Amino acid sequence: MNEKTCAAPGLCHACGVFGVYGADNPAALCYLALYALQHRGQQGAGIAVSNEHGISYIKDVGLLNEVFHDSSVFESLSGGNAGIGHVRYCPASEMHASNTQPFVVAHRTGRIGVAHNGRILNADALRRELEDAGAIFQTSIDAEPIAYMIARNMGQCGDIGQAVENAVKCLQGAYALTILTQSAVIGARDPHGISPLCIGALDNGYCLASESCALDAVGARFLRDVQPGEIVIIGETGMYSRKIHAPGGGLCAFEYVYFARPDSIIDGVSVHKARMNAGRALASVLPVEADMVTGVPDSAIPAALGYAEASGIPFGIGLCKNRYIGRALIEPDQTVRSMNVSIKLNAMRASVADKRIVLVDDSIVRGNTSAYIAGLLKRMGAREVHMRISSPPVVHACPYGIDTHNEEQLIGAAHDLEYIRKYIGVDSLAFIGIDALLKSICGKNSGSFCTGCFSGCYPIVSGS
Repeated sequence: MNEKTCAAPGLCHACGVFGVYGADNPAALCYLALYALQHRGQQGAGIAVSNEHGISYIKDVGLLNEVFHDSSVFESLSGGNAGIGHVRYCPASEMHASNTQPFVVAHRTGRIGVAHNGRILNADALRRELEDAGAIFQTSIDAEPIAYMIARNMGQCGDIGQAVENAVKCLQGAYALTILTQSAVIGARDPHGISPLCIGALDNGYCLASESCALDAVGARFLRDVQPGEIVIIGETGMYSRKIHAPGGGLCAFEYVYFARPDSIIDGVSVHKARMNAGRALASVLPVEADMVTGVPDSAIPAALGYAEASGIPFGIGLCKNRYIGRALIEPDQTVRSMNVSIKLNAMRASVADKRIVLVDDSIVRGNTSAYIAGLLKRMGAREVHMRISSPPVVHACPYGIDTHNEEQLIGAAHDLEYIRKYIGVDSLAFIGIDALLKSICGKNSGSFCTGCFSGCYPIVSGS
């Protein structure tokens, strides 16, 4: 798929979050960690730190290095030992500076900052309830009502752990939260574990991150994943946790298919190994005679390697990715969006000319990108292109903060396999099955994952 900038239609994730307590320069650590999480969102970035001014923050639309474009930007974020950060994906209609995170709110005992990955299904109902109580909203993001509820609870109970617990008990949907007060950093994960969150140890503190690759980036030692329904509080006395009722069983399987970086480990599973396993399983689906296996960079490369290993067909580099794509490609203008793939990818004529190619990709959403890539390979001289997809067809929209567009826009929901093959323009097409995908992740063909975009079965289906 490889449309992670979301300039072209595709599947995109909501956000990446990070939090740190006990660092000499929390803003710098947040910056480094967010660089490692930039793949989770490119339309906004922000960092908030707790210092002598209370909570100071900088946030704006754009990539991380555009928001924090020189060292002077960090001056207001100096001091203190705690901070949280956020990188954001959003639809173009919601791409405003006010909607970037962390969202910081003042209350009578101080300030609270919230960074959120996921989507709250009952957010509208919570907003109405808060508005009836006098709240005035300035954004359309779910972090705002969450922050208001925590602030209200702090005024009632005075304990941040209890205040967060009371707030998240009201939430329905997917969330991984990092929360900043003037004396603590808190992490929370939804009871189904749909959104990932993990814990790392520093020499004098701890950090929280959407993926373990962010811990590696700041030199933190991976400790464990935050459990579904767990609230982790980090402060002067160390780290402790509170647990609410948690059925679990809902981690988004697309983290392993596409969203997460391959060097991350989520809920004890290596993303790279899961993708390799999916490629190996894919090799047994509609076997074909071919001269070379290649993958769409970057997320499909491990699956392509696994396919090549299992099939005995040599792996080769068939596509070259442009590594220097900037903000222009995430502007909402349709003309620019339509150029995204052509600027991002090119085929290696010397590698593919006069060859039968197995092209491995992680998913097909609307089919436009797949059609372009298949056509590109044929224009560069490939005799045959056989497309293999290391996930099942995407046939349902996701309610949890993953932009799958409307179901009628999903080519797998509206059309059969033969139509999709002809539309893309490949000689053959095959997908991995749901059971095989789950087995590639957890070693068995059933597991604690959300596969709703493939099956229509979601842990939570509506808010109230």
